Amino acid sequence: MADVHHRPPIPDPVVDSLRDLVDPNNLPPDPAAVHIRAGALFARLKSLNRAANGATRAQKQATADARQQMDHTYLGLQNLLYEKRHLEREIEKCRQFASVYQDIPVHSLEEFVQLAPDEAKAEVVLSDEHQLMLNRLSFELAERQRYYRDPEELLKESKAKLATMDSVKAQIDSLIKTASEVQKKVGELAEPLGASDVNMVES
Repeated sequence: MADVHHRPPIPDPVVDSLRDLVDPNNLPPDPAAVHIRAGALFARLKSLNRAANGATRAQKQATADARQQMDHTYLGLQNLLYEKRHLEREIEKCRQFASVYQDIPVHSLEEFVQLAPDEAKAEVVLSDEHQLMLNRLSFELAERQRYYRDPEELLKESKAKLATMDSVKAQIDSLIKTASEVQKKVGELAEPLGASDVNMVES
């Protein structure tokens, strides 16, 4: 709404005075008085005209400012609508996104609650579906790393166990050999003793 202070005065009284001035029935007898009164009325009419022009310019400026503000607001609205559509498309993409974790067999929720550490299954976690899935995946990764270790590490461990077994086998073979030699010597010592016992019996 335009400022009321920019509105020009109502010119109707001046126009009525001019109309009365040219009315033959209201002409004063003195032409000089008519001229003076007419000059004053015309000066007033010019003042009103200038005020009307100023008010018109003020109204045009106010209209231009309002239009500029409206254009700015409309542009902001269009930007918000564009951002809204962009976010809606991104949300829909996220909803349709098929992650690889959906194809990974993981422990059931009951198994997770039973086996996972306490901090991974706290009440605040169980009430948050997103955090719960992250914790379940982390627990699954830790479990698989525990069961499926690095092949090179397993190979080193197997070689170490094999070397230990070879060492134990060598020690067993050495013990068997030593035992055989002892048994042989015991047999050799027992043979002469057996022959003298026989002679003692015959005599």
